[in-house]
Formats: sequence, C-alpha cells, structure tokens
Amino acid sequence: MKMKEMPQSSKEAQLLVSEVFGPTIQGEGASLGLPCAFLRLGGCNQKCVFCDTPYTWDASRFDLRKELRSESVASLVEQIMALRVKALVVSGGEPMLQQEGLRVLNELLRQNGVHVEVETAGTIACMWPDLFDQYNVSPKLANSGNALSVRYNPRALDSLMQTGRANFKFVVSNPDELGDVDALVEKHGLSPVYIMPEGIHSDAIRKTSLEIVDAVIRRGYRLTPRLHIDLWGNTRGR
Repeated sequence: MKMKEMPQSSKEAQLLVSEVFGPTIQGEGASLGLPCAFLRLGGCNQKCVFCDTPYTWDASRFDLRKELRSESVASLVEQIMALRVKALVVSGGEPMLQQEGLRVLNELLRQNGVHVEVETAGTIACMWPDLFDQYNVSPKLANSGNALSVRYNPRALDSLMQTGRANFKFVVSNPDELGDVDALVEKHGLSPVYIMPEGIHSDAIRKTSLEIVDAVIRRGYRLTPRLHIDLWGNTRGR
C-alpha cells in the first residue's frame, strides 16, 4: 500500500508506545480472527490484578524507561503501513489516555484505507465520537481488584455507547460475576455484550468457559475465547 503524504503537524504528534507488531489476528471479541496489526500503548489508569500486559504501566515490576518510548505518529504510520494490513487494533494500557495523538494517527490511517479499532476499559469519555471505527469496551468488575471509583465511570460508558460503534466485553472468572454484568448492561443499555473467561493459559480459559457457558447462553450474551492464547500462549508480539 502506498502511503499518502503527511502534513507537518501530523509529523510532530507523539504517542507513548510499548510495541508495534503484526501481521497477526484479533484474538477476542467482536473482531475475532480479523487479520490486523497491533499498536500497544503505555500508561493506564487502573491496576487490574489479572492484567496480561503489566509491562505497559506497572513501574513496581518493570523498568518503564526501557519498556516504553515516545514515538512520532509519522514513524508509527510508516511502521503500520509496512506491515501491509487493512486493520489496526490499538491496545494498552489504556489508549484513551492519549486521544489527541490517536486522532492524528487514525485520520492518517483512514486516508490509507486502514480500519482502526481500540481496546478500552470504558472509564474515559470520548473526546470525538468518530475517533475510532470500532470501540471494544471492556468495563472492569470487582474481580479486577480496582476500587469501584476507579473502574466505573457512568458518563464515559454512556459516551461510548452513544458512538454507535461500540461493543462491550466483560472478563469473568465465575458465573456469580455475571450478576454484576447484568446490572451494568441494564443500567446503560449496553449492546452487544461479549463474555470472556479470565485467564492467560488455554487450560484455565477452557475450564472457566465450561463453568460459565450455560449462564451466558441463558442471558443471550456472546461467549468469546482468547484465540491468540490458544495459538501462541501468553507471549508478547502475538
């Protein structure tokens, strides 16, 4: 794909980056199996106990000076286009902390025919409803270990729902936690809803899936696997 010329203002925009990789596939949720590249950003406003990318935010366990880097949007667009993909997943960390830079990135990728979707915990409201082509929103439950005031922002959830481009994915450890999902779905009219078993190993994910699948079916929610874990395990860059 031939990249269009970037204006000077775009070349000056920066993002705090953990890694860029691909081609790979989207391993979970509404775009399961989609060929894509990943842009993983640094920084997060939560501290989930089950986080599978703590190297993007946890300074107590990782040297973030080595794990993260500030990189120009111009450089990132060139790297993504070189992967010859038609879709990009922006993940983290919490990407919505960097909406200003992402707006520039997304505009340039759209001009070059790349579909862009974001993974977000849903605690930060959209500055621009059309910022991304798709919002994969994963509100955190009590099992994340975060205080309610940290993991739940009603205004942000409503703003994401109102984009008309969002789907909602909940990480669940056991059937009892689906009651908390039900409450959020009813209060905010969330749809469509995906339930993803918690785990970073295939055996654990399968075990939890079997424990929750009947309750998920009764509610009419969708069960999503973690396909990348089944294929490559819990490894970086896949």
